This record gives sequence, C-alpha cells and structure tokens, in this order.
Amino acid sequence: MTALDVFWVGLGGGLGSLLRWWIGLRVGQLYKGPFPLGTFLINVSGAFVIGYLSILFTVDWRDRYGDFLSAAVLTGILGGYTTFSSMQLDASKLAKARDRAWAAGYLIISVLVGLAAAAFGAWLAR
Repeated sequence: MTALDVFWVGLGGGLGSLLRWWIGLRVGQLYKGPFPLGTFLINVSGAFVIGYLSILFTVDWRDRYGDFLSAAVLTGILGGYTTFSSMQLDASKLAKARDRAWAAGYLIISVLVGLAAAAFGAWLAR
C-alpha cells in the first residue's frame, strides 16, 4: 500500500459519505414515515453496485487498472456511501419509539434485501 493508495481510498470515502448525506437529506424531504427509508435505500443501492462492480474489478479491470481502482471505488466511495452503523442507529431508534418488532424487521429486511441486491448486481455483471 502506497501513500497514493491511501489518498484515493480517503478521497473516495469522502465522496461516498457526501453522496450518502445528500441522498439521505433528499429522501428525508420526500418521505416522512417512520421507516428509515433513506438508510435502507442507500444500503440496498450500495450493495447492488458493490455486487456489480466487484465482478468487473476481479474479472477484467484489475488487469487494466491494478488494485487501486478497486480499493478507491469499492472500499472508498461505496464504503463511505453504505452505512452499517447508521442502520444500527436507525434500528435502535425504531426500538425505542415503537417496539422491538419494528427494529428486528428493519434489520432482517435490510440484510436480506441487501444480500439479494448484491447477488443480483453480481449476476448482471457476469
């Protein structure tokens, strides 16, 4: 790992975090319901893109561009974009505001739909 690799991953992480913040704000302006839709949509769309790009990076792009592009995009941008910790915080808020069934349902649905989105993205890339 070089200093340039660290730079690209850090830059990607910053860009991904800004994108997550902006999408979360936009979804929050449009949707006022109790379900944490912003975090859910961000994580599912990020899982889909990670699934799709992970196939491309391992099959073809790594030979052309090396490991740095995979690290900058998958670890940096998409790592900053998706958010496991926000999902946990949202589940905690649901549990306090409503009941534990809402929180458990949100976590289960998030994980299952995220896995399905990643698998679908990988399937499309093949």
